[in-house]
Amino acid sequence: MDGRHARGVHTRRVTLARAVDIATVDGLEGLTLGRLAAELQLSKSGIFAHFGSKEELQLATISFAEEVFTEHVLRPAFQAPRGRPRLLTLFDRWMDFSRARVFAGGCFFTAVMAEFDAREGRVYDVVVRWSRVWNELLARLISECVEEGHLPEGVDVDQLVFELSALGRAANHDSLLTRQDSHYDRATTAVRTRLGASG
Repeated sequence: MDGRHARGVHTRRVTLARAVDIATVDGLEGLTLGRLAAELQLSKSGIFAHFGSKEELQLATISFAEEVFTEHVLRPAFQAPRGRPRLLTLFDRWMDFSRARVFAGGCFFTAVMAEFDAREGRVYDVVVRWSRVWNELLARLISECVEEGHLPEGVDVDQLVFELSALGRAANHDSLLTRQDSHYDRATTAVRTRLGASG
């Protein structure tokens, strides 16, 4: 039983790793149980046993992407000191994550937010929840910058959240489109200038 369980966990993770790559290139709608089975040389019934439906596969893929993003971006960022160093580390790690193509199509969440922004349903709800949590995290880190004296009192937190998110998404999009990494450098420079850390 232990061996079967371990194989099942391994198969699920291998499947989700491939699903994330497909989703960043072809969208979550590009995911099918049959396609994954064929690409991974697994039985379709075996894939179905893990997920049950296309929607469940999509939701599991989002959850897996969150796990990978947390490991590569969020955890390292929270090792940095409070205030501007932590916020800058978060943005830098996000840009490094996209630049390194940890997922084949760059930032998973930038891709799925664009894909599902005008839809409804369970997948849309999860995407919206992630976007809300991300914005709340940025707002929290910006507030810490104010508390540490790294940003002035009265800074427009919502405006700054919008700018940081917009710069990161634009860098990801433009780099994918042009196959050039310079967009990440421009975004990083813009964020440092905005936060008064250009030096």
